[in-house]
Amino acid sequence: MSRLKDKYKKEIVPKLMADLKITNPMRVPKLQKVVVNMGFGLVDKDEIKSRTEQLAAITGQKPLITQARKSISNFKVRVGMQIGAKVTLRGERMYEFLDRLFNAALPRIRDFRGLPKNSFDGKGNYTFGVKEQTIFPEIDPNTVSSPQGMDITIVTSTDSDKEAMLLLKLLGLPFVNR
Repeated sequence: MSRLKDKYKKEIVPKLMADLKITNPMRVPKLQKVVVNMGFGLVDKDEIKSRTEQLAAITGQKPLITQARKSISNFKVRVGMQIGAKVTLRGERMYEFLDRLFNAALPRIRDFRGLPKNSFDGKGNYTFGVKEQTIFPEIDPNTVSSPQGMDITIVTSTDSDKEAMLLLKLLGLPFVNR
């Protein structure tokens, strides 16, 4: 079992039950999935291959390559063109990824003060963006041709942003102190 999952079961569940006044442990908010999305735009096949390999190294899972659903002439995009990749993490891989994200990757961001508290969607899900993939220790910065950003969405089982924020704080997600 990963460190984060062990911490969740032993420390966070009892704390959430006390703070939220929940008597049933099955009602306690939990993580359902983490979606990591990387949009490429218009790049050649070699660049798509290298970026999907980097996303696979970061997440530990093979990415699904996403295709354009509509043609947009101003952006030179046609239906079926490969324009991004995404990975949906669940279970052990999700906890391992979040542990590495909270403890290794986010502290490596230059001038990092924390993540904004207003990025919840009203349904208990939290989304934030990372500007470079080189913050992850799995990526060698010397092999990266151009920095690539990604969006990370953490989906929780609660519908309340307040409960989701409390869960993420206890898990170790660094929020801005404002």
